[in-house]
Amino acid sequence: MASEEIKSKKQRNDECIINCLPEDLIERIFLRLPVSTLLRCVSVCKHWHNFIRDPQFVVSHLQCAPRDVLLFFQQESISGEPYHSDAILIDEAWSPSTCAVPVIGPDDFLFGSCNGLLGLYTKASTIKIANLATGECLHLEKPAKNVKGDHFSFYSFGFHPVTKEYKITHFLGDCVEGRPHNKDRFSTIQVYTLGDEKWKDIRTPEALSLISVRNSGVINVDGKMYWLTEEMLASWQHAVMSFDLREESFAMIQLPAAREDHDYFGPRKFWIRDIDGKICIVTAQISRYGPKALAGELQIWTLDNTVEQQRWSQKYNIKNPPNYIPGPHFVHRDRILAQLCSDNVYAYELFGENFDVNLCKGVNLLDFSLHKPYNMQSYICVKSLVHLDVYKKAGIVRRPKQWEGWQLKKWETWKRRLSKLADLQCRMHKFEHHLLEVAETMGKRCQFLKDKQHNIAEHVLTELKQVLQHKPDNPDQLRSIRRLNWVEYSQAQRKLEVRLSKTEDMMKVVQQAQDMLDQDASVGGASSSDGPDKEEQGSLQH
Repeated sequence: MASEEIKSKKQRNDECIINCLPEDLIERIFLRLPVSTLLRCVSVCKHWHNFIRDPQFVVSHLQCAPRDVLLFFQQESISGEPYHSDAILIDEAWSPSTCAVPVIGPDDFLFGSCNGLLGLYTKASTIKIANLATGECLHLEKPAKNVKGDHFSFYSFGFHPVTKEYKITHFLGDCVEGRPHNKDRFSTIQVYTLGDEKWKDIRTPEALSLISVRNSGVINVDGKMYWLTEEMLASWQHAVMSFDLREESFAMIQLPAAREDHDYFGPRKFWIRDIDGKICIVTAQISRYGPKALAGELQIWTLDNTVEQQRWSQKYNIKNPPNYIPGPHFVHRDRILAQLCSDNVYAYELFGENFDVNLCKGVNLLDFSLHKPYNMQSYICVKSLVHLDVYKKAGIVRRPKQWEGWQLKKWETWKRRLSKLADLQCRMHKFEHHLLEVAETMGKRCQFLKDKQHNIAEHVLTELKQVLQHKPDNPDQLRSIRRLNWVEYSQAQRKLEVRLSKTEDMMKVVQQAQDMLDQDASVGGASSSDGPDKEEQGSLQH
């Protein structure tokens, strides 16, 4: 009997105390934890594993997860130098992330974001669905191989809230035997439901404009996909096309009534965007002198779905608009994301229906000057527990090996740049630490000369004390360059240039102190052993 009591007590001690709490309280605790913490909790015990992996909990956690901004920059070449694809997360405090997103390879293009899953297009024969938080990647065969003119903007990724299905869509340009028949039009949308074995083709009611899709973008709202198409008899000669992901049916929505444009501005351009889960039309005139510069006023219309009808209402009218409005999500927490002519990316506060950007308070998110303008996409993104293994019937799920993409020959130049910067930063860090040690030693010797009434020693000692103020707290701690995103890489490069300049000034002060000590030693004021040894001098000269 005593042994049974001891065994029971041991079982109670081994059991996690949190499991003694009511189930609803445990859920409320777990819902407040980030995905990174929950992934570690999965291995604590079987009860926690089943609880966190439960589909209902995954949905509940997804609804409570904070919404961050994801800025994506596609690969490009600037002055012959390659720049890889990269993404930067902006948190609720409008602070940019510093590390690269591991699921995005150097050649990937982002075509959709949904419930923490990213749709990534590559020029190879596969596309990827990747979980931003867990790192899982589902590799799928493209619907059509060797189709000339294929582009990442012809793909979209959405979720239907009723069926709980994730679907990828592809606008297939009209072609004959793989060759474009009419590169500006499409008559087929190819659809793939995650978990199915193959894609299926759905014919459109009529041939639609493929160029409009590429220029204006695609959004997914409440289980429907929306894009703009040309409609010469409609208002503004455009209309909104919709594709229901559940019914796989099409519908057309007319734009609001057109307003008269001023003669001194250029042609009008249109984009389709998503603001807080509502369909949004952004329109502005283009300057005659700059093909991509916006002119006049930027009008933003939203579609209100009432019981009786669909009705457009003008949400914002922006004077002096910025150069570029990214998509598909450009409004987040009452701020509008925009790129200025200075190439900086800002988040401006939105005030009422009519306002001037120049009069708004803005947060400078990042410097975009190193990259080409108009090469940025913005998404609202969450970190979720959505598990991709359940959809692997026609694909392969694996953890990402981001640096496999770096083995491609065309990225050797970028790898050398990363290695060169990392090596220079390491050598610079060690040299600074050594130089400061020498300066500290010389400071003690200059103090000795100062006590002997050497006026010049007092001056040099003051400058050496200023040099020693820059001594790092952790001289042996270095940050890895390899995982930095390009914004943080650029900042590290600029900081290193500033450090090099400061080090040159420090070396001048140390050299002045060395000369003074040598001169004093030559006249017998101090022994030669008081100066730095030859190894130190050689290190400084190097």
